[in-house]
Amino acid sequence: LPNRRGTVIVKHANPCGVAESDNLFDSYKKAFSTDPTSAFGGVIALNQQVESDLAEYMIDNQFIEVIIAPSFSEDAKNTFSKKPNIRLLISTTLNSNLMETKTSYGIKLMQMQDNADPKNHDIKIVSNLEPSKSEKQDLIFAMKVAKHVKSNAIVLAKNKMTIGIGAGQMSRVISTKIAFMKAKEEGLDASNCVLASDAFFPFRDNIDLAAKNGAKHIIQPGGSIRDQEVIDAINENDMTMAITGIRHFKH
Repeated sequence: LPNRRGTVIVKHANPCGVAESDNLFDSYKKAFSTDPTSAFGGVIALNQQVESDLAEYMIDNQFIEVIIAPSFSEDAKNTFSKKPNIRLLISTTLNSNLMETKTSYGIKLMQMQDNADPKNHDIKIVSNLEPSKSEKQDLIFAMKVAKHVKSNAIVLAKNKMTIGIGAGQMSRVISTKIAFMKAKEEGLDASNCVLASDAFFPFRDNIDLAAKNGAKHIIQPGGSIRDQEVIDAINENDMTMAITGIRHFKH
């Protein structure tokens, strides 16, 4: 999230809350509100210096293991020192060209990191209706999050804030159900939200489920033999859909 103040809360290698804002304090509160239960004991990453007011709010509202940020004010360090088990890490410029490595029983698989981020000029609108500029920004934000969620990944977002994340399910439609369930549990309004999928929809069932639960805008890679069936479902439900042509599918 390089362009604005951003917070990512990670639990067991999956983001459970992500938000962008003009204010770092606000971005943290929004990210935390996505799923406070899963955030318990999580790792918090922020892209701006942490000040004492945010530090006080964090330790009053959340059990924290690790916080990563470019810097911490002296007052913030003193505040976190009240909780001796919190580890503060200083982030440096990340190398996005590193190889990822997976090993199993002596076999090593190496590939470049997934650095593909959709931009406005990269996405293709395939629906009869067109998303607005702000809705496109939410679509791009949601897909940036989805590519870091273990597949099958579904991310719901609204106003540069995740409101539900479905991760690591064998069935994509189950990930969709979990994402909406999470939003409902936390009292977050899913009406007119965007939905990002890290890989194509094999059937229209995800679209019908998303429409039933209030989603209006979808972003996905495309590439299914049933893409037209999915697009037809989008148009029948008066939704919009953007295709990126880039599959993520994190494992």
